[in-house]
Amino acid sequence: MAWGRGWMERFTVEILTVGNELLIGKICNTNAQWLAQRITRLGGKVTRIITVPDSLPDISQTVRECLSRKPDFLLTVGGLGPTFDDMTLQGVGEAVGRPLKVNSEALRMVEEKVREYSEKGVLKRPLVTPEREKMATLPEGSKPLFNPEGTAPGVELSVGETTIICLPGVPIEMKAIFSLHVEKLMAAKSKLKYAEGSLLVLGIPEPDFSPTIDETMRRYPGVYVKSHPKGGEATSTIELHLSAFAESLEEAERMVRDAASWLEAEAKRLGGRVEKPG
Repeated sequence: MAWGRGWMERFTVEILTVGNELLIGKICNTNAQWLAQRITRLGGKVTRIITVPDSLPDISQTVRECLSRKPDFLLTVGGLGPTFDDMTLQGVGEAVGRPLKVNSEALRMVEEKVREYSEKGVLKRPLVTPEREKMATLPEGSKPLFNPEGTAPGVELSVGETTIICLPGVPIEMKAIFSLHVEKLMAAKSKLKYAEGSLLVLGIPEPDFSPTIDETMRRYPGVYVKSHPKGGEATSTIELHLSAFAESLEEAERMVRDAASWLEAEAKRLGGRVEKPG
């Protein structure tokens, strides 16, 4: 069931995470989860989350595929560092036909970080090695995004209708660049505000409560209700996540609140009980 007109008015985002460590299960993809949550709260719609290995053909091919769908934003995460397998920018450059060049502004950012880390004793000598210069080598026409938590700048690049944002994979760096730079870009695209809420329904199996969920979304067409069974059907415990988009935060919160009140009353009528998730 759709979320009403608000769903169609949201800006669109695809997330491309890069790294063998994600595909072998060594690292949980918390970056994608964090980004999806933040983008949704900004009024955006994440339409795909894709993970590819540290492979130049895979990166460039997937970037081309993402751009063919013309999302408002394409976020890449990971592969901006100094090592041989950090090849995201090369893959983006190949995909969009932009050669890589040392970006003077990005190089200045790298040099300043090297001096800062040298003064703090993190580096013995303030040298911009070829490996560090690699982090300032961007697709032609890119804008570097200052990284307050690390050396590698983020990257912003416009291609047709899509803004490509390349973020480092280190979570603290990714979050800092997103919060400092990307949120403003997305907020300028957003016309809607987001609100959410949760209820825990106990004593009613999900199949028995499913008609009530459907009826809720018919009564409150701007609210989306997603059910998450906890512990299997035999436990008869369901977490309900309610979300809504509206032109004001107050309106979105009211929509969620009204739908939650109706759900709670119906759950009690059916012999269940309702709690707030812990």
